[in-house]
Amino acid sequence: MSDNAGPAGEAIRVLVVDDDALVRAGLTMILSAAADVAVVGEASDGAEVPGAVAAHRPDVVLMDIRMPKVDGLAATETLRARSGAPEVIVLTTFDADEYVLRALRAGASGFLLKDTPPAEILRAVRRVAQGEAMLSPTVTRQLIAHVAAPAQPSQVRAAERLDRLSEREREVALALGQGRSNAEISSDLYMSIATVKAHVSRLLIKLELNNRVQVALLVHDAGLV
Repeated sequence: MSDNAGPAGEAIRVLVVDDDALVRAGLTMILSAAADVAVVGEASDGAEVPGAVAAHRPDVVLMDIRMPKVDGLAATETLRARSGAPEVIVLTTFDADEYVLRALRAGASGFLLKDTPPAEILRAVRRVAQGEAMLSPTVTRQLIAHVAAPAQPSQVRAAERLDRLSEREREVALALGQGRSNAEISSDLYMSIATVKAHVSRLLIKLELNNRVQVALLVHDAGLV
């Protein structure tokens, strides 16, 4: 599989969800300029997302947060609760706050500011389609710094969940909490990328989490980063 392709080497299928037609048009233009990305559909409200996903079978959904009927947070929660759901990147005009954090905890793989440069938008879509979080280490630190220190009971519960992991899985979890990519974890922990992916899959099952971003947030809640 190419690093810049969707499943089975096909173009990455993207659904664009935003109530602003100009934003949808701009994102579609940016994404369609790449040979390995295809915009397969659009939606103007979160209420339209389930039907659009069923009709277009996207690999990645770019989801606006603020929409008039069903906002992107509720739509993300509903979508990611389903088996085989596409990855979600939330779109926002504001930087990391409680709304973005709620979206990440609901299962979104990251977020983009709407003024993100086109090349970065494409990079984010490609990373998320490959199962990576699209949060850079800088953005991860910013998110974690924004969260108030957890209450002691919450910290204990988070630590107890991480205790389910083997020593190696715990090392991988801590690396995810630092916002590291699979390639960076492979280099830091002296294991193959395939082994990193296997560890990530196992710890997600053990922790009963949706994706690596939720692991990073759990590591923070435990006070380990």
